[in-house]
Amino acid sequence: MMHRLRWILHATICATALALAGPAGAQPAGAPDPAAGTAAALPGDQRLAALLGALPEASYADKRTLIEQMLALRDARVRALLQALLDGNLDVRAADNRVFITAPEGDSGEDLRLTDPLSPAAAVTAPSDGLSKIGVNNQLRKELRVALAQFDLSSPDAGVRLAAVKEMLRAVDDAGIAVLRERIKIESDTSVKREIRVGLALADLDNGDAATRRAAVAAVADSLNPDVYNRLSAMVQSSPDGSYGEADPAVRAAALASLRAIDRSRMLYSGIQTLLYGLSQGSVLVLAAIGLAITFGVMGVINMAHGELMMLGAYTTYVVQLLMPQHIGASIIVAIPAAFLISGLAGVAIERGIVRHLYGRPLETLLATFGVSLILQQAVRDIFSANNRPVETPQWLAGSLQINEVLAITYNRLYIIVFTFALFLLLLLVLKRTRLGLEVRAVSQNRAMAKAMGVRTEWVDALTFGLGSGIAGVAGVALSQLTNVGPNLGQSYIVDSFMVVVFGGVGNLWGTELGGNALGIVNKVLEPYSGAVLAKIFVLIFLILFIQRRPRGLFPQKGRAADG
Repeated sequence: MMHRLRWILHATICATALALAGPAGAQPAGAPDPAAGTAAALPGDQRLAALLGALPEASYADKRTLIEQMLALRDARVRALLQALLDGNLDVRAADNRVFITAPEGDSGEDLRLTDPLSPAAAVTAPSDGLSKIGVNNQLRKELRVALAQFDLSSPDAGVRLAAVKEMLRAVDDAGIAVLRERIKIESDTSVKREIRVGLALADLDNGDAATRRAAVAAVADSLNPDVYNRLSAMVQSSPDGSYGEADPAVRAAALASLRAIDRSRMLYSGIQTLLYGLSQGSVLVLAAIGLAITFGVMGVINMAHGELMMLGAYTTYVVQLLMPQHIGASIIVAIPAAFLISGLAGVAIERGIVRHLYGRPLETLLATFGVSLILQQAVRDIFSANNRPVETPQWLAGSLQINEVLAITYNRLYIIVFTFALFLLLLLVLKRTRLGLEVRAVSQNRAMAKAMGVRTEWVDALTFGLGSGIAGVAGVALSQLTNVGPNLGQSYIVDSFMVVVFGGVGNLWGTELGGNALGIVNKVLEPYSGAVLAKIFVLIFLILFIQRRPRGLFPQKGRAADG
């Protein structure tokens, strides 16, 4: 009984305030200008204060009415107030029945920062004693989300408006449809207008008039929205008794035609997505193989420690993140040159200490570098343990680029495609436009003639091995964002690296680039039909047959010594 009396009292106050204020937005004679700064005396403030005062004691049904009246005020403060109510951060103080937006203050959790919804700039810190939450139920939460979305429809930001439309369409009703029909008349952004049009068409699919339903089907004929697809599918499906989801044959035929058009679009975008995923996988193969293409092509060295040089680059990324815990986003940028230097120096040490003594003996070189790979793996286990190390993904690499409702690509895949192509162009520039590149090409084409012309081939070998090893370290930085960083990281890519180099043509960078991407795309195309393991087997069989036909790969190396 007391609860009801309080509600009647608050409702009376609200009605009195509304009567004094007059029509929405009108001001009594002699009222100050809203821009003058005396907000407390404005009629809008009086109405908002009355509605806010009635909120704590109101029932859930009455709260719904009060929220609708608050929205009608179109006051910017209502947005924060309703958001706080939805988040459970709207409290009432028992001492004076005042309503506050609350937030924790300090680490103890005993004090709260109290903000008056009518004066958001003024906030005080007070104990949490004497405060109680203004409760909402699930139905009211749903309506609050829709109410906030309606409020956001007037935002100048098109992204906010688009999110608001999507939120409204999750729980659409007649009132929401009416709001959207009015909004589409004045909406200027194409994406927002398209989303509203789809939502209105979905609502019209439940209309009792067959002509209206048919027009709605035509309106969504080119939509890739999953809700549209599911709704049209339900319309053309038959039940066991022989009836269809859509009774009218003309509407059903139109829905079937729209479904076929949508299926064609979905297949097209699915193919594009497979191509992008294949390019990303191919880029990983190119990154892993491009350093090997240099050392193998120029020096003829089968470097079985190439995978472990990538592993060093990945662990360098981990160490850099340990040194820069507050700057994870920048740590990846710092890790790239650091990994290049560490892996490059390790490569020079391997060449000067072991490989240079074994030139012309490929079997011994293979066994020696295999031993180096085991030593590097064990060294990493002794320093970092055998467990995988966590490498955090920066914020700018997280998430995905949503091109439309059925086509998206994760940012890490997109960045690795761009990064691989940029690294390839940089390496091509070094080999074509620098003295080192000239000497590398001379040695790879005719070592004896280059040496006779005064080229120090032993230093070219060391620098070339270091360059290929440094690129392997950079590849490890990229791989640390895609796979686990552990002692066995390099073993997963060494076989694939040799496959790419042999397929593309030993020592040919363009062959490595095109060959790696081709193998990645073919692998991704086969996976949906055969599975990941069988796809790799089919690719291997294809390579064996290809090498039988073209032993020197797609782009064989040219030069006087190439046939030797």
